[in-house]
Amino acid sequence: MQPRRVAVLGGGPGGLYAARLLKLAFPSCEVVVHEQGEPDATFGFGVGLAAGTQRKLAAADPDTLRDVVAAGCRHDMTLRVGGRVARVRNDRLIGVARTELLAILQRHAEKAGVSLSFGVRRSAADLDADLVVAADGVGSATREQGPFGAAIGTGRGLYLWCGADFALDDAVFAPVRTEHGVFVTHAYPYGTGHSTVLIETDERTWRRAGFDVTTEETSSDETSLRYLEEAFAELLRGHPLIGNRTRWLRFRTVHCARWSAGSTVLLGDAAHTAHFSIGSGTKLAMEDAIGLVEALRDADDLESAFAGYEADRRPGVERLQELARRSQLWWESFPSRAHLPAEQLMVAYMTRAGNVPLERFAAGSPALVTTALTQYAGTSPPADGLVDWVLDRAVTPPGDLVTVDDVVADPWDETGDAVVARARAARERGATGFRFTGPGDRGALLTRLDLAERVRLEAGGLILVEGPAALRDDLAAGLVSARTDLIEETA
Repeated sequence: MQPRRVAVLGGGPGGLYAARLLKLAFPSCEVVVHEQGEPDATFGFGVGLAAGTQRKLAAADPDTLRDVVAAGCRHDMTLRVGGRVARVRNDRLIGVARTELLAILQRHAEKAGVSLSFGVRRSAADLDADLVVAADGVGSATREQGPFGAAIGTGRGLYLWCGADFALDDAVFAPVRTEHGVFVTHAYPYGTGHSTVLIETDERTWRRAGFDVTTEETSSDETSLRYLEEAFAELLRGHPLIGNRTRWLRFRTVHCARWSAGSTVLLGDAAHTAHFSIGSGTKLAMEDAIGLVEALRDADDLESAFAGYEADRRPGVERLQELARRSQLWWESFPSRAHLPAEQLMVAYMTRAGNVPLERFAAGSPALVTTALTQYAGTSPPADGLVDWVLDRAVTPPGDLVTVDDVVADPWDETGDAVVARARAARERGATGFRFTGPGDRGALLTRLDLAERVRLEAGGLILVEGPAALRDDLAAGLVSARTDLIEETA
């Protein structure tokens, strides 16, 4: 189809990129981006782009990607615990300043012939266009005012975004224990001489630290920033934390029953969000832009184009949202496993959502995984056949164990609380441990391993998890990650 006038609501990465791709695909089309903020005003610090996203951007628009990569900073990934550092080589990751990314995307949009309008708040109803692309973010007014069937879930943990005026050597995940509890940072370098620093904690720690009563009248929560820069002083090398409308937040996960209505289509965070621990916001928005333009090229009318866009993008988005949900639950419960050695904890981190098989991780980081397996087993693993080796060490049938067959969605919600309470009571009555059983699908097994881990940590006792032989890699990862003591394979 050939759109005549396109209006894009929102001048973030997704909106700007969609506008450029639309103008390149349909040169005669009038494309206007409406951004309520000013052109140089943005909030946030760095943006991360993984290798897979870079490949998709390279195929869709190599000129833009070339400038983004030139402005970015490549880095590996590390986890620091108890004075030890576990490193995963992955210099295909790049961090780029959000301000620089937006400047590049603005420049390339205008170069393609897109008009940029700043400083005025618009709604879809205000616009004279035969296609409205709503890329107006997680707080999308378009989504809230339209028939998109939005459902928004809110996380338990709290987090804030801030920055530092020096470049870390690598992306860093690091917990710090204070007198009030554990705070964890996700930090990475971007551009020249700067780093993004995201810090999260649980609600109990947040309240103990007094952050629930902070009433700073400044542009950022200075009380929290000063506290946290002292807590993370070693990592920050004495540098201060920098705020930019920095406030404690709870992550909002957006799901929509439909992504389009009439001539309006949602894109990026307006349509869906996925937890920051998998670095997905900018990725999803820019990949949405690619998918939308391809669907418009292939269709004869808007209805067909929107249907094609959603059919193409929704399965991958929902898969990523499920991975992100598991990752979010893992991070929100992170303090309970901070006792693990750094290398073993890195294996737990990499396998937390079921997206990275143990042997694939070992192929890319052999020294780290060898150390983690030695920490787990007390002896060095062989060069090959790691999954078999791990499972062979943990399949001795135990004596009587209390069966736990609860099917839960979130091992850390009230249903998980009830399982833990029953397990504690059983332990008081003399139970030696627990056998976790349930459905044989992969999602159920991953959740069962998480529930088993929680009971192992909070109630104690010997823990055995049943799972299908077809999911041996997940069972092995559960053992190495200390989610369970034993496994039993089923047909």
